[in-house]
Amino acid sequence: MARTVAHVIVDALKDLGVRHVFGVVGDALNPLTEAIRTTDDLSWVGCRHEEAAAFAAGAQSQLSGTLGVCMGTVGPGSVHLLNGLYDAAKSHAPVLAICGQVPLAEIGSDYFQEVDNDLLFRDVAVYRATVTSPDQMPRMLESAVRAAISQGGVAVLTVPGDLGDRELTEDRPTRFALDRAVTRPDDPALAEAAELLNAASRVTLLVGRGARDARTEVLGAAELLSAPMVLTLKAKEGFEDDNAYQVGQTGLIGNPAASHALDRGDALLMLGTDFPYRDWYPKDCKVVQIDTREEHLGRRVPVDVGLAGDVGATLRALLPLLNRVPDRTHLDDARDRFTRWEEGQQRLADPAHEHRWTGKLRAALDNRDHEIRPEALAAAVDRYADEDAVFTSDTGMATVWLSRFVTMRGDRRLIGSYNLGSMANAMPQALGAQLWAPDRQIVAFCGDGGLSMLLGDLMTIKTYRLPVKLVVFDNRRLGMVKLEQEQAGLPEFGTELDNPDFAAVATALGLTGIRVTDPDDLHDSVRRAFETPGPVLLDVLTNPEEVAVPGKPTVSQGWGYAIAKVKEILPSRES
Repeated sequence: MARTVAHVIVDALKDLGVRHVFGVVGDALNPLTEAIRTTDDLSWVGCRHEEAAAFAAGAQSQLSGTLGVCMGTVGPGSVHLLNGLYDAAKSHAPVLAICGQVPLAEIGSDYFQEVDNDLLFRDVAVYRATVTSPDQMPRMLESAVRAAISQGGVAVLTVPGDLGDRELTEDRPTRFALDRAVTRPDDPALAEAAELLNAASRVTLLVGRGARDARTEVLGAAELLSAPMVLTLKAKEGFEDDNAYQVGQTGLIGNPAASHALDRGDALLMLGTDFPYRDWYPKDCKVVQIDTREEHLGRRVPVDVGLAGDVGATLRALLPLLNRVPDRTHLDDARDRFTRWEEGQQRLADPAHEHRWTGKLRAALDNRDHEIRPEALAAAVDRYADEDAVFTSDTGMATVWLSRFVTMRGDRRLIGSYNLGSMANAMPQALGAQLWAPDRQIVAFCGDGGLSMLLGDLMTIKTYRLPVKLVVFDNRRLGMVKLEQEQAGLPEFGTELDNPDFAAVATALGLTGIRVTDPDDLHDSVRRAFETPGPVLLDVLTNPEEVAVPGKPTVSQGWGYAIAKVKEILPSRES
């Protein structure tokens, strides 16, 4: 007996090693969810919002390096997937989205809930197609999966509601042929790059996630060139721990040592990074860039030599052509600056720091003596979290504090919406991560604005008994927006959040809720959150006035912040 379209899809997912499919059930998906229900080793994870489903699928893809899968039903259900799918696309995570559609005969008639999925997903998907006949399967599914995996992106396969139950005329097993090629540039290009680097006296490395599988080769390049290594946020995982060359991040979340290392170098070697912020690149500097994607070469900063290829394979061919740099002055200077900056950050993380430098004056002025420093919270999490914990972080200040105070040591992993910059990603990504690694500790750095945006999927965590630890930086603000406004000289406006007691909300939903309002209770509360079995939401009231100073602050930013504070103090005309 021939299989149905739904069973062809579900059987193929199982054969690919997919273990979870995320989504919200309904109409056109019914044949597919029924096939999942009757299939061993493949589980349906019913979310409360399809955006959470897409984030969860993308998280599994990024952590596993394989295909993540989510589903959305006709019209609004598929539309809700879009933000999470954009995040997967910009993270180059292979994700397959199966979307429902109105009955085949009604397509194009403005039927109830009809949406043109092929048009809707045009910008986000490397592959998109609507199944119009059972005989297109499994060929169309094979094309979708191959595109997602080979191109590192999103594939969208739309299945009309009346096709899922129809049998194939000629059934056959699916065949994917998914082996990836490892490439490197040709010898003349390597010789040109070596000539440029050998002529430089101060080389700085800028290392991204694309170099993660080439740690040995990257460290070898830093040693040979006596080069400080600036890390992108996504390169913390894999390069931060046990690395005598790294000097942390650059950009708005970065530090002065990294900025100095970039500005002082006369050559920059970019390895597996598409770091987007042009203002933070060095000026008047020779640039060599290695990346698997040719379209990335030179699109952020002009490059003198662009090498398209796998970072590891390319470096293995390049390193024998490089001269050893005996003068370590550039490296030692950057490392000394980084060590001093780290020592200063650790002082900020001391819960007693604020009392030492302000005494009672600040408390008398703004009555914030019991608000907790976000630096102290992040440092406490770093101290008590497992050595193989998986961290997720919401876009905004939660990511700043994680980047500065959590070390990716041991087997720790890190994901976030670091290319799209979406709100509300940390909790649903933690959901997907916990299902991917049920025996590992999953820690989500949640902003209060981000958490409240998809608050309903706390119930998904409860339903599936996922022991995630949600750490809420509850500053009652959209903190990054507040900082952006004030640096531009604008008074804070529209950023204040009328938050509930998130711990009480969690408790009402069946999770363990812990609320922290006193700095003296911080460490015990963080320890208790990690020791408590099952899902825990740790709601920590943090100081909304804490400012993350960028690695290279400008005079205009300083003046803007001062002017904004004056405007915030003075009454407005309307008051």
